[in-house]
Amino acid sequence: MGTRNDALRAARLRVGWRTMDQAAKCLSAHGRRLLDDRHFEVSPRTWRRWEGERPGWPPSETAIVLHDALGRWPEDLGFTVPAGWIRPEVFHEDDVNRRQFVSATAAALVTGPVVHQHVDPALIDYFEQQLEGHYRADMFLGPHDLIGTVSAQYQLIDKLVRSAKGEVRRGLLRVGASYAALVGWLYQDAGDLPAATFWRGVTQEIAVRSRDRPLVGYSLVNQAQVRTDLGDGHGVIDLCEAALDGLDRLFPKVRIMAMQQQAHGASLIGDRVAVDQLIDAASSLLSHVDDDLPWGNACRRTPGYLEVQRATCYGRLGLGREAERLWAQVLDGVPSTARRDRGVYLARRATAAAGSREPDRAVEFARSAVEIAVETRSARMSRELCTLERAMRPWHDAPVGRNLSEILAPVTEGI
Repeated sequence: MGTRNDALRAARLRVGWRTMDQAAKCLSAHGRRLLDDRHFEVSPRTWRRWEGERPGWPPSETAIVLHDALGRWPEDLGFTVPAGWIRPEVFHEDDVNRRQFVSATAAALVTGPVVHQHVDPALIDYFEQQLEGHYRADMFLGPHDLIGTVSAQYQLIDKLVRSAKGEVRRGLLRVGASYAALVGWLYQDAGDLPAATFWRGVTQEIAVRSRDRPLVGYSLVNQAQVRTDLGDGHGVIDLCEAALDGLDRLFPKVRIMAMQQQAHGASLIGDRVAVDQLIDAASSLLSHVDDDLPWGNACRRTPGYLEVQRATCYGRLGLGREAERLWAQVLDGVPSTARRDRGVYLARRATAAAGSREPDRAVEFARSAVEIAVETRSARMSRELCTLERAMRPWHDAPVGRNLSEILAPVTEGI
C-alpha cells in the first residue's frame, strides 16, 4: 500500500473537514470567495489524489487558496515541491494586479497627442483584409498566439484615427471597433473575463464614436457574450433587447447575432420555449445576409451556426438527448480548418452524451476534445471539459470514470 499524505489529511481535519469530498467542496467555495471567481473548483477526485502517494503540485492560484483556508503553503502540506517555487507572499499583490492590468489594456490606453500624418483611405481596406486573416488564424491557433498581434494593430489604428479626417476617420473607427471586438474575444477564449470585459467596453466606445448603428448593435452583442460566460441570463437578455431596438434599421446579420445570443440568455434562466422561438426567428433571416461588413460573419463562415447555438442551449437546459442529436448533425459539417471550434463542440457533445446516460460515448468524444484543448490552450474548451467531468460524476468510481479522469488530466489537473 502506498504512502498517504498525512500532512494534508491532518490539516483538513484540523479545520473540521471530516471527509475528502467535504474538503473539496469547502475549498472550492472558499476559493470562489477569495478569488472572486465563480468557476474555481477543486474536484473530490483531485483531493483524493492530493492525499495519495503522488499528490503532485497545485497551480499557483490553488496554492494561495489552500494557504488561506488551511494556514499552510503546499510544501508544508505534503505536496511535491517543483524546482523554482517561490511563495506568492514575496510579491506585492497591488504590483501584480497593476502589471496584469497594463498588459491587458496597454494597446487601448495610449495617452497624449500623436505626431500627425497623412492617412490614405486605402489603409481601411488593408486593415479589413488583415482582419479576415486573423479570424482564420484564430480557428487554427486559439487565442494566446494572436492577442499581441491583434492588439498591436488596434494600437496602430487608434494612432491613425487621431490624424485622419472625415470619412476616412469614420472608416478607421469602424474597422478599429472590429479589431477591439476580436481582442475582447481572444481574451474571453483565453479565460480572462476582466480583460475581455474591458475590450468589449472599448468596442462599444469606438462603435458609438463611429455613429454606425449596426456596429453599436454588434458591440452590445459582444457585451452579452461576456454576460453569458458569467452566467447572467437576465443581463444577456437586457443587452440583446437593447441591440434589437430599432429593428427595421438593423442588418439581418446583426439581428441574427442578437437573437441567437438572447437565446443563450433564455437558456440560462431555463426558458426553452424562448430558446426555440429566437433560434427559429434567426434561422428565417439567414438567407437575407448579404452585407460586405468585415465583422460578425460567423453566421456565414460556421456550418450549422444556429444549430450549434441551439445544441449549446439545449445542453445548458439539461436536454441531453436532444443536444446529442444536434451535435451529431453539426459535427459532420465542421471543416478541418475550424479545429478549435470542433474541440469545443466535441466537449459539449460529450457532456450531452453523459446527460443521455451514455458514459462510454462521452469518453470517446472527450479524448478527441482534450487533444485539441492542449494544442490551442483555449480556456473556453477547458471549462467545457470541466463541465463534462461534473456530468460524469455518477460513474466516478466505475472504470469508465477512471478512464475519463486520465484523459482529462492534461486540462483539468488541479481544478
